[in-house]
Amino acid sequence: MGPLGPAGPRYCVLYAVLGSLVCGLRPAVAMVASDEKRSASPVVATQCWQVEDFVVAQECTRCSSFQAKTILACSPTGFIEKINCATSKKDEFKSCRSAVMEAHVFWRFVGTMMCVAAVFAVLVVCRQRVLDRKALEKVRKQIESI
Repeated sequence: MGPLGPAGPRYCVLYAVLGSLVCGLRPAVAMVASDEKRSASPVVATQCWQVEDFVVAQECTRCSSFQAKTILACSPTGFIEKINCATSKKDEFKSCRSAVMEAHVFWRFVGTMMCVAAVFAVLVVCRQRVLDRKALEKVRKQIESI
């Protein structure tokens, strides 16, 4: 008999079935909710840059505080670029990713991973020393008992 007792496996199966039912219903509920949101939301016109060729008029720049409040394209990344659509001759703003920001995030990630690797390398060396010391002590005791 394990720590779960005689009814342990039955409870594990019951929990697994109930968990799969609950997890299986969540996506269905989310799909129904998203369908309701789609039907209730107003129709959004497609941007000209999604359907036709465009030219970048202003390179990717960080949104000012005023732009962040007034231009919808600022919200996903915090950066926008001004574009001119070729056919309709409209000026619009498009959300973009800054190469400088991406490089900064990448190097921050690399630095964090190097620090984590260094910490775990030190832990491995310390653990190895402890194990070597225990093995040496065990051998010494065996030799003394002879």
